[in-house]
Amino acid sequence: MNLYTLLRTDILALIQQLIQEGKLPPSLTLNRITTEPPRDPSHGEISTNAAMVLSKEAGMEPMAIAALLSGKLGFLPSVQEAMAVMPGFVNFRMKPGFWLERLREILRSGPAYGDSEMGQGRYVNIEYPSVNPTGPLHMGHCRISVVGDVMASLLEKAGYRITRESYVNDAGGQALQLARSLYARYLEALGEDAPEPAAYKGAYLIPVGKEIAAREGAKWVGLSEEDWIEDFRALAVEDMMKLIREDLACLGVHLDVYTSERRLVAEGKVEEAFQRLQEQGLIYQGILEAPKGKIIEDWEPREQALFRSTDFGDDIDRPLKKSDGSWTYLAPDIAYHYDKYRRGFSILIDILGADHGGYVKRLGAAVNAMTQGEARLVVRICQMVKFMDQGTVLKMSKRAGVFVTVREAIEKVGKDAIRFMMVTRKNDAPMEFDFAQVIQQSRDNPVFYVQYAHARCYSVLRHLRETFPDLDISSQTLAQINLDTLMNEDDQALIRVLASWPRQVEVAAEAFEPHRIAYYLSEVASAFHALWNKGKEDAELRFIFPDNPEVTQQRFALVWATAIVLASGFKVLGITPVEEMR
Repeated sequence: MNLYTLLRTDILALIQQLIQEGKLPPSLTLNRITTEPPRDPSHGEISTNAAMVLSKEAGMEPMAIAALLSGKLGFLPSVQEAMAVMPGFVNFRMKPGFWLERLREILRSGPAYGDSEMGQGRYVNIEYPSVNPTGPLHMGHCRISVVGDVMASLLEKAGYRITRESYVNDAGGQALQLARSLYARYLEALGEDAPEPAAYKGAYLIPVGKEIAAREGAKWVGLSEEDWIEDFRALAVEDMMKLIREDLACLGVHLDVYTSERRLVAEGKVEEAFQRLQEQGLIYQGILEAPKGKIIEDWEPREQALFRSTDFGDDIDRPLKKSDGSWTYLAPDIAYHYDKYRRGFSILIDILGADHGGYVKRLGAAVNAMTQGEARLVVRICQMVKFMDQGTVLKMSKRAGVFVTVREAIEKVGKDAIRFMMVTRKNDAPMEFDFAQVIQQSRDNPVFYVQYAHARCYSVLRHLRETFPDLDISSQTLAQINLDTLMNEDDQALIRVLASWPRQVEVAAEAFEPHRIAYYLSEVASAFHALWNKGKEDAELRFIFPDNPEVTQQRFALVWATAIVLASGFKVLGITPVEEMR
């Protein structure tokens, strides 16, 4: 359970007592009251803003309410001290026994520790990585894939029902360019004169061309483009999607649904969405002003069918049909999001690349209009990743066929290292990924630092089993024994960090920010390593006491709780906890 939610309940009960005693006026609005860690840990372990938010409505100074609350809090059996702090916060510390009970809760819950009902089973669709099916998955797509996948796992732990989905952009000009490039490779495989591949020059199309040549011979040789373009488009997209699925699986990403843009159009869903907007009076014929200083997709100095997106917060109205009657880029995207809504999703999350920043307002306007405000769109933009190796920047271009594929990167540093590193920065911040750093075994490598903490927990386990082979160290037993040796400040500091895991899950899920999980795991690792190092100087902080199985059992409870929380966080990140560093 989120202990801050638990303490908020206690504070609300104390406010009701003050109301009943006539010290506070009745009918106060309490929904803005929060409990959270204070910004400065020296001020206490818990802080509440209750006095600040009630002051105006109660007609009292914040410090006067804070004094009343701190006095009440001081009588709670689990509170050690409470104080009113300017300009009106109430900070308090809990008794060591309160934190020991949190430790027992971790041991009793095991891997389920941190599970939340915050999501209340609501259905969420997370779209990632919606890439053009024009080649294998390369490291440029990696951040989007991992952020989306960790987001999905995080929201599942927070109590939402998740569908992981990818949108296949197979209807545009890039798919046609891919088909032309594949046709060139097909001719090349037959020994025919072949033009230079039109756009995608990578070697990954060579085996596909050879396969077509072996299967169908010269069937397509000498025909006009219009006779073979659609068949080669379908063949190219099918093979590239097979590669992409395999690459995602290597990265630990397994999607539930793949939606084809081409199929969406063929099934009339784009026309259906357009008609829905028309019925709401949100489509009109007009001419957009010429863009000033920047390129706007699908701009024409002619009359077009425009969507009144400015009615829903967009900067300009957006074209959905060109003057020749064909759809703009936005039209299928609107239809796709409406389709997701009709499939029962009330929260739609898009994880997009840096080049889609201008799409956020127009998509938000479209979802708001199409669902009449019933669906919520959340867009997270992933900024570019600069990939480096020993200080050298790696240049990448899919069209030129020069890029680092996900499989190559996994062979070099491993899936878990890639997944962890991709969420060590907030999604909208640029980041560097240095292959040389990620394989270093040092504190400067965050992957190693966190995994090493978990490995150290298992090192203690192995040593304990050698020293006391018959000692009961099951989680349920550890949760029931006396834990009084863990009352010192160093042990309590680690317990406080571990006990904040349920709050970290809920805060990260509410903000849709999976990087918070990586930050938190680094904090747990730092606290555990600090305690380990202090044990080298202070014998009382060691974990194994060869002459005292009871004390060893108590101190191992703290070690095992650390392993449980780390493993729970690793599961959200989709990485495997290591038991031994080699």
